[in-house]
Amino acid sequence: MNKKKIINDPVHGFISIPSELIFDLIEHPYFQRLRYIKQLGMTHLVYPGALHTRFHHALGAMHLMGLAIETLRNKGHEITNEEEEAVTIAILLHDIGHGPFSHALEENIVVGISHEDISIMLMNNLNKQFNGQLDLAISIFDDTYPRHFLHQLVSSQLDMDRLDYLNRDSFFTGVSEGVISSDRIIKMLNVCNDHIVIEEKGIYSVEKFLIARRLMYWQVYLHKTVISAELLLSKILKRSRELALNHGVAFNLPGLGHFLSNKIEKSQFIDNPIHLERFAALDDTDIMAAIKVWKTSDDFILSKLCADLVERKLYKVDISNEQPNLQFINQLLETAAKKYNITKQEASYFVFTDNIRNDAYKPDDGNILILMKNGNVKDIAEASDNSNLGALSKTVKKAIICYNKELI
Repeated sequence: MNKKKIINDPVHGFISIPSELIFDLIEHPYFQRLRYIKQLGMTHLVYPGALHTRFHHALGAMHLMGLAIETLRNKGHEITNEEEEAVTIAILLHDIGHGPFSHALEENIVVGISHEDISIMLMNNLNKQFNGQLDLAISIFDDTYPRHFLHQLVSSQLDMDRLDYLNRDSFFTGVSEGVISSDRIIKMLNVCNDHIVIEEKGIYSVEKFLIARRLMYWQVYLHKTVISAELLLSKILKRSRELALNHGVAFNLPGLGHFLSNKIEKSQFIDNPIHLERFAALDDTDIMAAIKVWKTSDDFILSKLCADLVERKLYKVDISNEQPNLQFINQLLETAAKKYNITKQEASYFVFTDNIRNDAYKPDDGNILILMKNGNVKDIAEASDNSNLGALSKTVKKAIICYNKELI
């Protein structure tokens, strides 16, 4: 069978599949599942074009990894063919553990376990199925391989993951502020003391990258209507789990019902392979099918939450730098309890507070280093003459109040 396929990608153009092993991994059901998980969760309710998937993104990141390896080799860094294939596999599979609707439901299906944890578990399963051919890829992914710069290409503050998703999310949302010069950044890559660095002449492209990332958070990822939709989805899963666990309500939904009806701890998830297999069968369609069924639930709270999501009657979200007004929240809770004939505790499904944070650049989380012309290496915040970068390194936290629009 001819496994040298070419994929036409709207962001990067033609993407070649570099090896037979990578082709077989793409064909595997674990990876094909990513076709049915949207990259941006509920963002399409704000930006209708944001219907691209984790599958798109993984292939794009794989393509950029090939360009990065080519650049580093051209600058005299020896990277073996085995290392190239392994780091390409690591970036290809970096999101394989994402659950339905990506980050929106990460803590609502299996509590206490991240998509990174599940990714490594699925990679270990694949490694068994492929007779140990993923050993090197896994060691790069979990940063146990001695050449740490390869891991940084997969996971760091300037990795192939971010270089792909910023341009891809910008393309599909139509938010032009997210467009970055990924090709130029990759051309400026170098390695110094086993650390990925950017040559000094690429400093302005990195500044643009950091600013674009911050703007995309405020305009897309933390857009108040996106937050509203994702929190509504989260409340639906919370209510359905509460009904399943505390009231014995049976949800006859293969896969999803397994996680709603059982409180599975991280250790149990790791020890019992049935949980991982059930998880690997879940995608966005399971959640939306369940929500359509639950619209007619006998439970008022669940049915109303589901109807509101399907009909796009989302929470009103107030974002503030100040702490929420407790008197205002209490008044809304009392109004909801009376209006819907439910308890004040149950009214918290319709009135609640939360927090959002924007971390454009975290200097303590794997610095972005600039290789100066004199051979010195500096952090981007120190090397840049852009005073705004100092502000970018600060975490911005905001408080939010969510409530049903009917209550005011």
